Amino acid sequence: MMNAKYVFVILLLVFGGCDDDNTKSKAEDVKQTATSGIWRITYFFDTDKDETDNFDGYTFEFKSGNTLTATKASVSHTGVWSVTDDSGTDDSIDYADIDFNILFTTPPDFEELSEDWEIVSINDTKIELRHVSGGGGGTDLLTFQKV
Repeated sequence: MMNAKYVFVILLLVFGGCDDDNTKSKAEDVKQTATSGIWRITYFFDTDKDETDNFDGYTFEFKSGNTLTATKASVSHTGVWSVTDDSGTDDSIDYADIDFNILFTTPPDFEELSEDWEIVSINDTKIELRHVSGGGGGTDLLTFQKV
């Protein structure tokens, strides 16, 4: 008869592996969705006010190789993006273990997008993100809609 300790370890490996595979699969789905087209910001709420207008006319392209380009007419800003496993969190959102990371260093309006965003919802045409600031900060909301 198996020792209870070994049974526990086997169960942990079996079920723990499923979660990792599930998270990796979801992360790949997120990457594929983001890179599948051109996006625009349809909503950006920064802690206490709507700042969507700061991004009017810009389109965003999430490219393979983690490059992110925001373009408006002949003006272009380059940043980086990634999708990472954040399995240290546990809540009821389907993609809670995945962070959608954005980093722009300029201009100032785009620096506000630089966060490790939690995915609220995602489908082929819309990506809804949320960031809750630590230390008594507010909640930021960001929505990309496919063009």
